[in-house]
Amino acid sequence: MTPLGLYAPGDSLLHRAPAGPSLLVVLALAVGAVLTEDPRVLGGLCLAVAAGYLVARIPWHRVRPVLRTLVLLAVLLGAVQWWLLGPERTLVIVLRLVAAMGAATLFTLTTRVDDLVGAVERGLGPLRRFGLAPERLGLLVGLTVQSIGTLSGIAGQVRAAAKARGADRSPAAFAVPFLVRTLRHADALGEALAARGWGDDEPDDRPGSRRMD
Repeated sequence: MTPLGLYAPGDSLLHRAPAGPSLLVVLALAVGAVLTEDPRVLGGLCLAVAAGYLVARIPWHRVRPVLRTLVLLAVLLGAVQWWLLGPERTLVIVLRLVAAMGAATLFTLTTRVDDLVGAVERGLGPLRRFGLAPERLGLLVGLTVQSIGTLSGIAGQVRAAAKARGADRSPAAFAVPFLVRTLRHADALGEALAARGWGDDEPDDRPGSRRMD
């Protein structure tokens, strides 16, 4: 199971909420978490995010890897920040991380990638007059979200395979297969984009690429 998860089917209020407004709420929460220095406010944001998981009725087997990832990041980041900045500043930074990542993950668990792509395209539609291609930006957002889940899934599979071979403590046993499978995924993604005509309308400036009339 991917730690950051992707869409978990459901019929909760959060699942039915439009992707655009939901994305704006997540962005507003992240910005608010960055701007505030009050641990009490940040703690309230974390509780609000936790309540969101309850409202969305996300299955425990999807929540558990999210918690594991957040705890690991909080411990690693907190240890470094505690040494550099002290306990009070560390608490603020860790709460910011938990609130922002928890909200972003909840959004991916309750929002289909297609809905997110459509929301981005509609939201950026007015910028078309300035030469911006909303379709391409929407596709990039969708690919980014999917790639996070895909790479996390690859990492989990490689780690499980290494553990089955008794090599879970070997960095090479994880790094080499992960790199190979990641490159294969990148190749497959490139072929899929080429099949959809991505980049066909862009000028090719390579030597010899221009047709001589």
